[in-house]
This record gives sequence, structure tokens and C-alpha cells, in this order.
Amino acid sequence: MGAGRDEACIGEILRSAASKFADAGIENGMIDAELLLGHCLDKTRTELYLAAAERVAAAERDAIDAAIARRCRREPVAYIIGEREFWSYPFLVTPAVLIPRPETEFLVEHALSVLKARTGPARCLDLCCGSGAIGIVLALETGCRVIATDISQAALAICRENIEARGVSDKVFSVCTDLAAGVDPELRFDLVTANPPYVTRGAIETELEPDVADYEPVLALDGGEDGLDLIRRIAAAAASLLKATGHLYMEIGYDQGVRVSGIFLENSRCSGFKTVEILKDYAGRDRVVHVCR
Repeated sequence: MGAGRDEACIGEILRSAASKFADAGIENGMIDAELLLGHCLDKTRTELYLAAAERVAAAERDAIDAAIARRCRREPVAYIIGEREFWSYPFLVTPAVLIPRPETEFLVEHALSVLKARTGPARCLDLCCGSGAIGIVLALETGCRVIATDISQAALAICRENIEARGVSDKVFSVCTDLAAGVDPELRFDLVTANPPYVTRGAIETELEPDVADYEPVLALDGGEDGLDLIRRIAAAAASLLKATGHLYMEIGYDQGVRVSGIFLENSRCSGFKTVEILKDYAGRDRVVHVCR
């Protein structure tokens, strides 16, 4: 006879979970299985495989089975374990915030290059901050001061927890407001970053994977009928937010570069910008718009 349910070993549970995830239409199911078992058993990926023949106690198996069942319903792994790594730092995430993506690290990379080239302290503004990942990383890497804004109180509660957890409460300050409406209008920033909602309403309904469409906050995804509602508003406000030598880096959709460039170039309030460029990520897709005074 094979091992009973509460006598299964780690290797068997990993293989079983990966198979269930594949049946549920989840790609890279073994990676998800490793993350979930590692979380439930407090083991690294290497430790899981070193202990592959180790039997799992019934109580631990209950927690593992519950996590596997949640993932089979397409709930994102980050929400199940309550954490996502970004720029090598762990960030608390819940369904109140968008899960930080590796693609957004491309924006951070370029923003850091500007900050590190400066002399003296920098003042930064992070719009639509969500979990706070962008602003917190900027503060951790450069010591700059950041005002992080979001219209969602629930998202800002998570942001504040991440600020405390990463030890930057003296550098990153969260404000619940619509974009920069609640920020002192006299302030001007060396750097403005933004990862606004830019998915079209139709794509949310018909194109997104259920992991995203059914679980992540619509407020952080919905960019309006053409996905550009918030982008237009940020473009209109950019000149009044930036110092004379300031830079803006904003994440956009993979096919929005031409339209976003047009928004900046055709907006009379942006006439003072010397640079409007679309930065393509390492996969060659439109990813970030960069403008500077």
C-alpha cells in the first residue's frame, strides 16, 4: 500500500500539487507548489528537496491542502502567503493592493539611475503607490524622501505596514489622496514615479487571467475605456509637480507607447519638457514613459 494521506512525503505532495495546478490551467505549477509548501513548512526551495522523503504531519498537511485548494481556485500565491518579493525585499500584500510585478523593477532601475546621479538630497513623489514597493525601494537604495499617495485607504494601510517593516518611516510618508490633490501645491519634486491603472475596461472583463481579474483590486487595474484615464491626468499635472530639472517615470501598457507619447506631446501643459520617450523593457515591449523638464 502507498502512503496514507497524512503520511505523504514532501516530494509526493510537491508533485501532486503541481499536477493539480496544471489541471487548473496554471503555468509553472511546480514553482507555485514550491512556494506554497515552503511557506507552510518554513523551508527554502533547497531545503524542500533535501527533505523530499520526509513525511508531513497531519496538521501541516491540512494547512498545505488548504493552500493548494486556494491556488487551484486561481487565487494568487502572493495573497495566499501574504508576501511578494520586489527588488529582493519582501513586501506584505493583500487583496487590497496590486501584487508588485518584476516588470515594475524596470521602472525602479531607471528611477534609481537618476537619483544616484544627483548630488544632495532628493524629494520624490510616488503616485498610485499601492503596497508602497516603488517608493520604499527608492528610499532604501538612496535615502531620498518620498511622499507616497493612493486613493485607497485599504491600500495605504498595507503601504504603512511595509514602510514600518522596511524601517523607512522617517523617509516615506503616505497620503490618502487622489493623485497629488492632497499634496502641498507649493512642493516640487526631483522625481515623480507612478504605476497607475492602465488596463482597459474591456480587457479586465475578457482578457485578464482569473488570477488577476478575480482577485486583484479593480481600482488598481481599471484605466477606463482605453486604459489611459489616469495617464492623461498625470500627464496634465506633471509640469506642476516637477522641479526645473525633474524627471517622471510612469509605467504603461505594453502597447500604449505611441498613444502615451501623443498625450504628452499634445498637452500644452507639457510644452516645457525637453524629453518625452518610451522605454522598452528587456522583452522589447513598451513599459515606461520618461519625461523630464
